[in-house]
Amino acid sequence: MNNKDIKVLIVDDHPMIIEGYKNALLGINSEEMTLRIDTADSCDGAYAKIKNASTGTPYDVVFLYIKLPPSADGKIISGEDLGIKVKELLPETKVVILTMFNNNFRIHNILKNINPDGFLVKSDVTSDELMRAFQVVLTDPPYYSHTVTKLLRTRIINEVVLDDIDRNILFHLSKGIKTKNLTEYIPLSLAAIEKRKRHLKEVFDVEKKGDESLLEQARNTGFL
Repeated sequence: MNNKDIKVLIVDDHPMIIEGYKNALLGINSEEMTLRIDTADSCDGAYAKIKNASTGTPYDVVFLYIKLPPSADGKIISGEDLGIKVKELLPETKVVILTMFNNNFRIHNILKNINPDGFLVKSDVTSDELMRAFQVVLTDPPYYSHTVTKLLRTRIINEVVLDDIDRNILFHLSKGIKTKNLTEYIPLSLAAIEKRKRHLKEVFDVEKKGDESLLEQARNTGFL
């Protein structure tokens, strides 16, 4: 991205939020990268700019707030529809979704329909988070904020298939067996068991917590 202009569109129906995002992103400007930022506060305004970009210079990144009022003709009823339009008209453009929604079903629906390069829940967003998301989306997408990642992991837990060894590890831990003694019950080395346990903690989103937190999550999701 050296010495390159980066064209950005920010779409939100709250002018103060647009200004905040714009000011945060402009902090990334450097000798290597200059941001050219457009803004829109409606589906109609955003769609007009997206269409123009499709026949001119495409946007590198579009930030889209999901809960936008519908377009005047009712054909674009939210930012979600607008995101689909961006994917159709500007296939190389990175799309970053901004939303207040924090429920599993809604977030997975957006992921399925748009498959965005970035997904941020507004309650997670700080200036630093926004800049970090922008840089990751440009270089190595996707970027999901904490709440989105947590909800995705919940979905993974609900769908994951644990094998017999994983279930046995959880079972024996729940019976009070210490990790160092699990080799007496499970046909693996202690190192292999510890690796399995680390993976289980990642899946259940308790990496930095103890065994009781792992077991609590396993019980909550029906694995114990």
